[in-house]
Amino acid sequence: MYPFLKGHGTENDFVLLPDHDGTVHGGLSPEAWSARVRALCDRRAGIGGDGVLRVVRGEDGHWFMDYWNADGSVSEMCGNGIRVFARHLVAEGLVPGDEPIPVQTRDGVKTIVVDGEDITVDMGEPQVLGQTSVSIGRATWAATHVDMGNPHAVAFVESLDPAGPVGTLLTAPEHDPAVYPHGVNVELVVPLAAGHVAMRVHERGSGETRSCGTGACAVAVAAALRDGAGRDGTGLGSAYTVDLPGGTLRIEWTEAGRILMTGPGVIVARGETDL
Repeated sequence: MYPFLKGHGTENDFVLLPDHDGTVHGGLSPEAWSARVRALCDRRAGIGGDGVLRVVRGEDGHWFMDYWNADGSVSEMCGNGIRVFARHLVAEGLVPGDEPIPVQTRDGVKTIVVDGEDITVDMGEPQVLGQTSVSIGRATWAATHVDMGNPHAVAFVESLDPAGPVGTLLTAPEHDPAVYPHGVNVELVVPLAAGHVAMRVHERGSGETRSCGTGACAVAVAAALRDGAGRDGTGLGSAYTVDLPGGTLRIEWTEAGRILMTGPGVIVARGETDL
């Protein structure tokens, strides 16, 4: 038996595994660990989740968010997950709640500030890598390639209906494997008003999720460039409200070129399991 927690950020849900000194899960082979992640995330035979957050110390002494997708594959970064991760660290007294919190990820160190219900993460500088396309069935859309530590294809559509009702965008949209050799997160986006968009997302390794933090950041970047927002149309100094099926995130593209993501992070349960 080993401990677990369950949490979510705008209904993008995760199983958290405290493993502070690396002795609980660190001895598993890659195959056994991948199987454990799949078992934990199984929504019928397991705890259920879009991914697993292993809470462990990194080599530099920072807490390390060891994030894995629901299918047992590794992921570079998770925007909603890191807010839940920070909430756990503060709730357990593992870090001071009134100071910036550095968390190591596979995309480098992210700095997090907890302010009541709101958690703000400095997600770093986005990379806009050109244009591509994505397809669902017979529909094909132009898409902007944005890297937020993990790859995204952001497509603006007239309606979010072409992919079907929420929860059925389970099959990965078609994409150019030369652009995304390791798969891609695909965001479908509808503009609502100035600085306000709605989106749906297919996350590689997890299917359609209720929310994607890095995806919301990528959407805000693509929307700002599309709208000519911010300083001299560069997007710098712009801010967007992003509505997702599971809630709302606020994204700021600072004058310094950093992406700040603000939203909730909630722990809802804890227990022990032998999955």
